[in-house]
Amino acid sequence: MRAKEIRELVKIVQESNIGELEIKKWGQKVRISKTISSVVPASTAPIGRVVSEPPLPGVQQAAPSVAEKAPAPEKEKSNLVEIKAPMVGTFYRASAPDVDPYVKEGDSITSGKVLCIIEAMKLMNEIEAEISGRIVQILVENAQPVEYNQSLFLVEPS
Repeated sequence: MRAKEIRELVKIVQESNIGELEIKKWGQKVRISKTISSVVPASTAPIGRVVSEPPLPGVQQAAPSVAEKAPAPEKEKSNLVEIKAPMVGTFYRASAPDVDPYVKEGDSITSGKVLCIIEAMKLMNEIEAEISGRIVQILVENAQPVEYNQSLFLVEPS
């Protein structure tokens, strides 16, 4: 595609309610996406505030549990990369129910390898890897709905 055509497509996406546009033409693929911001009203009440009552006389307070003391666990390896859903739809690990999945945990992948399919509005969209590495964890079950930007895979880059 020529730069002029791409600029026209960008203009169309900017002026419309389209969040993402992908065009494949003569072996080339162009994907244009934008984020649509929304105003979220501020809450007047504090979120997550816990009000504790004073202890009753003669009643001992229970010691805080281990879960309350321990900080939230961090990811085991900070070098893992998340592959996220580029759209809302239904996640499928294979092209058909009776076919082997595209990838399994522990598989090595290369950039451009198909990892899964996301069905959106009866269209099957192949999701390709953008990095090379090894699949550490698949975070979504087969045939489950996924949201935009939801983590699908954890990959250890190579």
